[in-house]
Amino acid sequence: MTTELSTQPVMSRESSADSDLDRDRRFLGVYQKVSRLVSMSLDHQEVMETIVRSLTELLTVDACTIRLLDHSTRSFVLGAAHGVSLNYLSREVIDTEDTLTQVRSGTPVYSANAAEESCPQFRQAAAQEGIKSILTVPILYKEELIGIMRLLTRKTRQFTDAEIGLVVGLSEQIGVAISHGRMFKEMEDRLVFLNGIYEISTLVNSTLDIDHIFNVVVERAAVSLGAKGCTLRLINSESGLLELAASYGVSASYLHRGEVSHERNIQVVLNGEPVAIYDVRRDPRIEYHEQMTTEGICSLLAVPVKVNDEVIGALRILSDRPRIFTDSAIRFAVTLAEVGGAAIRKARSYQKITRLMRQVQGHEAFLASIIDSLQHQLLVIDPNRRVVLANRVYLEAIGKEEKEVLGRPYTELDSIAPEDSPVEQVLQGREMNPCLQTLGKDESQRWLEWTAFPIYDEGDLSYVIEIVRDVTSEHLLAEERLQSGKLQAILSLAGTVAHEVNSPLFAALGTAELLVEELRLPEEREELGVIIRNLKQIGELTGKMVSMTGFTDQKYVGERKILSF
Repeated sequence: MTTELSTQPVMSRESSADSDLDRDRRFLGVYQKVSRLVSMSLDHQEVMETIVRSLTELLTVDACTIRLLDHSTRSFVLGAAHGVSLNYLSREVIDTEDTLTQVRSGTPVYSANAAEESCPQFRQAAAQEGIKSILTVPILYKEELIGIMRLLTRKTRQFTDAEIGLVVGLSEQIGVAISHGRMFKEMEDRLVFLNGIYEISTLVNSTLDIDHIFNVVVERAAVSLGAKGCTLRLINSESGLLELAASYGVSASYLHRGEVSHERNIQVVLNGEPVAIYDVRRDPRIEYHEQMTTEGICSLLAVPVKVNDEVIGALRILSDRPRIFTDSAIRFAVTLAEVGGAAIRKARSYQKITRLMRQVQGHEAFLASIIDSLQHQLLVIDPNRRVVLANRVYLEAIGKEEKEVLGRPYTELDSIAPEDSPVEQVLQGREMNPCLQTLGKDESQRWLEWTAFPIYDEGDLSYVIEIVRDVTSEHLLAEERLQSGKLQAILSLAGTVAHEVNSPLFAALGTAELLVEELRLPEEREELGVIIRNLKQIGELTGKMVSMTGFTDQKYVGERKILSF
């Protein structure tokens, strides 16, 4: 039967003042030894293991255990033990619910005979271990319950008020030691975690090799947290299943144990919340208990991997020893997963930009080949009268290479353009009138037609396209039909190609404009802005080519006619 220790203890009426003094001295010696043990180490795990070993001798009991409160499950998990078997420590029911309720309220509880307890599982475990009497006291720190300490005997024993007072005082010392040890350990861990985050962040900013980043993330997560291993799984956008992206410290057989997407701990993570599990062998949120036990995994921490607040995967840290993950450890894992998500976002953005650049380069090369295939001289001039594009026919006509022409002022070129050329008319804002110029005499006489067309961007003049066309054949009746047929075919081809170019061009422009909204870095947005402006310029040129397809004839001199676009 379990009894709250608020009743008067059974004491010998013959105890003398001397025996009381001896008892007090012994208790003081025990308290001093425990205090000295507590002060000798800042590792709270070492403190607990030292305490459970020492108290069995100092208090003449058979066994001592310390269990710590796991706030995530509100259950008590093993911290340290001495004098009992692993089988007893691994029992599913550690005590009756009445006892645990009283301990949670901060009250010590004494059970004189474990065989009389109401819980069958607890009675059976105590009988197999030979446990008779149990004293359970809360471990408090700043009046907050952080664990329980239990003293166990294999013979029925009655604890006196003095002994209980001593154990309660020791538990308070242990609570201080555990809390201070935890705080010191967390301070050390935070330094390790900060270094880990710094290293990963530096790596993410220095490379776009996403596989290398993944491998470093899982290794750093395991090493920094002192864990056995780590796995990173990402959601396949097509199947919706988690696929392994990187792993560290675990075997191939464990990695290929089966599908993990349906596990309860994974489902919680995919909903955006971290999950810490102390005992993977018994926790219902774990599916593959046997495989994890074979791999030597005792505890795990799982956190979501996010990109733009969307969960795209799970990072799981696997410990080969029972472990309660601290808040700082969980925050470190969450931050590490966020860095991994940022790396994925950066790599995806880079891949999109690379594909877009390739599309733009392909469209530019295709458009350049179309322009070069035209039989007329074509020149593109900006509002500052500088040449920005010249086709092959124009370069051959003036006998210069492209590098000698691009960027030069239009008026400085060795051109035979008329003084009041259509380009000047457009640049000055006047109505453009085609200009016909005659070159040579007699049989070598040629006729050239000069035309120019403006290209506007939001109402502002961006470029002027000049086309120089040799219309000599139009003045010769025998050649007129042939030349007209060729011209019609070329113009129809140019119009068809221009339409074909517009479809992928506008698709690329739409993709770029959507992408620029996703980018956060100013330099990336600026680079994408340059791409968008170039795409719009190409669109203007192809649009002008569409408007040029087709021609009409008009009277010129006498009975002669010329073609006008």
